Amino acid sequence: MRSWAALLKLTGIFIYSTVVAPSHGLAAENLPDAGRLPVLFDAQERLPGADLSKVPRVRFLMSVDFPPFNFTDQDGRLVGFHVDLAREICAQLKIESKCQVQALPFDELEAAVEMGEGEAVMSGIASSADLRKSFSFTRPYILLPARFAVNKSAKLEGQSAAALSGRKVGVITNSRHETMLKAFFPKAAVNGFDGYEPMYEALKTGKIDAVFADGLRLPFWVAGTASEGCCAMFDGPYMSDRFLGEGFSIMTVDPENKLVPAFDQALAALSRNGRLEEIYRRYFPYGLF
Repeated sequence: MRSWAALLKLTGIFIYSTVVAPSHGLAAENLPDAGRLPVLFDAQERLPGADLSKVPRVRFLMSVDFPPFNFTDQDGRLVGFHVDLAREICAQLKIESKCQVQALPFDELEAAVEMGEGEAVMSGIASSADLRKSFSFTRPYILLPARFAVNKSAKLEGQSAAALSGRKVGVITNSRHETMLKAFFPKAAVNGFDGYEPMYEALKTGKIDAVFADGLRLPFWVAGTASEGCCAMFDGPYMSDRFLGEGFSIMTVDPENKLVPAFDQALAALSRNGRLEEIYRRYFPYGLF
């Protein structure tokens, strides 16, 4: 999930300073429906929070090569979904003067937060049993679903995934999406591919009827010029903790248990007041869901 410059070139989508914009020639009918961000915080739940008044600094660490979550714009500034979300968290907690954002190579983020070079990591991190041995995590703030896209020329009977029974469905070989496809849709005729580019080409040329893939990548390709208007998003989204994980969280070293409760409280507030949804739509105009 780190070859995003190549991905964006392949899809025909170009990143600008604060939005994700389609390249010229994008037809409106090719745009997937930008579904609403799923609510991950119970509106009735009251989270305890924490007092950060004595915390001297809150520095968020993130990589620069994960658009549209975090990337450098044409002026060399770090921007993206995570940058805007970090700022909103700090504003919600009224600690703007203590907040910083710093970019590092992705493979240096864990060591940097462990050594105290920052207080939190926001860079497409999902919690796992191994990571929880060393780090603390907030609740997820966004999920990354799996989605179908179909060739528009495929004559399907129905608008649900059941219509793909017996149809050729492309998926990346030995991926979590392949495992999920076989478990959820056993009647689909699975066609494995070694990469996204050959899979997309097979879909575009009609060698397969559909693909099942990462819901972050797929809408950008469908909406971009690289697809040449061949295809459309279909049914879904599909989410599964078992196959896709719990979603992206903020990772911290938090021995006093202050940062995670404060961040969770802020994320819940941003979910409820619509600010999280606003940031999501700013960077995912074609939707994930």
